[in-house]
Amino acid sequence: MSLSRRGLFSLSGGIVSAVGLTACGIALSSPGGSTGALLPSRLPLPSPFATELPRLTPLRPDRDGRAAITVRRKAIEILPGRTTEIAGYDGLFPGPTIEATKGEPLHLSLRNELDVPVVNHLHGGVTPAEHDGYPTDLVQPWHARDYHYPLDQRAATLWYHDHAMDLTGPNVYAGMAGAFVLRDPAEDDLGLPGGERELTLVITDRSFGEDAELVYPVSEGVIEYRYHGGVLGDVMLVNGAPWPYLDVDAARYRLRILNACNARRLELAFDGGSGQTTEIAQVGTDQGLLTRPHRRSALTLAPAERADVVVDFAQHAVGSQVTLVNRLGDEAMGQVMRFDVARRAKDDSRVPERLSTIERIDPASVVTTRDFRLSLGATGGSSGHASHADAQGRSLAMWAVNGRPYEPGVDIARPRLGTVERWRFTTDVHHPVHAHLVHFQVEQDGAPAWKDTIDVGPTSRAEVLVPIEGYRGRYVLHCHNLEHEDRMMMADFSVV
Repeated sequence: MSLSRRGLFSLSGGIVSAVGLTACGIALSSPGGSTGALLPSRLPLPSPFATELPRLTPLRPDRDGRAAITVRRKAIEILPGRTTEIAGYDGLFPGPTIEATKGEPLHLSLRNELDVPVVNHLHGGVTPAEHDGYPTDLVQPWHARDYHYPLDQRAATLWYHDHAMDLTGPNVYAGMAGAFVLRDPAEDDLGLPGGERELTLVITDRSFGEDAELVYPVSEGVIEYRYHGGVLGDVMLVNGAPWPYLDVDAARYRLRILNACNARRLELAFDGGSGQTTEIAQVGTDQGLLTRPHRRSALTLAPAERADVVVDFAQHAVGSQVTLVNRLGDEAMGQVMRFDVARRAKDDSRVPERLSTIERIDPASVVTTRDFRLSLGATGGSSGHASHADAQGRSLAMWAVNGRPYEPGVDIARPRLGTVERWRFTTDVHHPVHAHLVHFQVEQDGAPAWKDTIDVGPTSRAEVLVPIEGYRGRYVLHCHNLEHEDRMMMADFSVV
């Protein structure tokens, strides 16, 4: 398989599943589900729970705060007994999990050994503009560059991924994504589960061709008409393995969960069988610990959202099987992985009722209210992308912010450093909204929480308070359905 700008993957000729809502002939979803269309695989799929969950490869900076990764192709085993060529960081899928410490800057060297340009973005990072991963700040094939991440921010489960203009969807689909765990030694005193009982789970969905190759519906650099609303795979992968299982102690586990799918939303729950639902104690969001644990039976994550949860498998007898299910998925895609309660074990961990302090922003401090409308716009636009058409010559309407497809260098807003703004988002279908640099304060279960990505439902509105902190420079705001982002649902804002 040749990885090139105009043909990153084989073109799938499969029949997609029926969906309830269409716009301009593009397959979208019914409200409550995932925006996009299913891309069927063309080979028999593996049985669930036959592969053990892989442990992610850690990458820690040296004493000088330096680390290096290389984006390269490699043939790896994803489906049992088959090989699949990926384009990933250090040839891994997902990439290595970078582990860093709050307040200790990281200097990351990235080398690109592909024949397509790449851009690295630390998602959720408070990063100077020149190191943030602006879409046209490309690392060309066989070149390298250094990224500087100050990491002067709350400890949290972040992630890093490609952000190249027009290519984010296929590049991430090929494997260019990895977890980034930013730690704070002060959190050790909380007593949350750690060591072997702290797991990072990177959830993705992918589809495969007859030779187990990744398939993505792009031809001549343009996504196929049907998938303009989003690409939904039919194989659920956790840490790069299909529907894996893991033997666990009858004890508490801390799970850092990342939805790294291109377009699929997840509603996660732990099913112990016989109608027994395991309680989830959510202790953190995209941007670190909550003020107190929020106990729930299910957890919804849009693409790019993260959740830090504690699950106590001591609720189940040894020999029990607890399935992590996706209530928004049908048949096999309704399952994610399985935990097999294998043994009794000592457990000194706890979930304290006080986790962190978050100062609620006074709405009276807001200096500006801004409205952002995310919707499918008219065909064409003034951004140099007016002639997008698929292989059959059908024009593709652009996804837009405030009616305008993305134009690099044209600001939609110019917030002032050190102020607080109110941002309001309205939508047509589901859009997970992410802004670089800044973080959103939201209300969650009656308490303030910090996030960098919010899931805005169909024809609805979300309102967040945004402290303009960090660095001056140009950043982007966009939908994190990657097919929407690549088809121009993005806008620049400059912090002045």
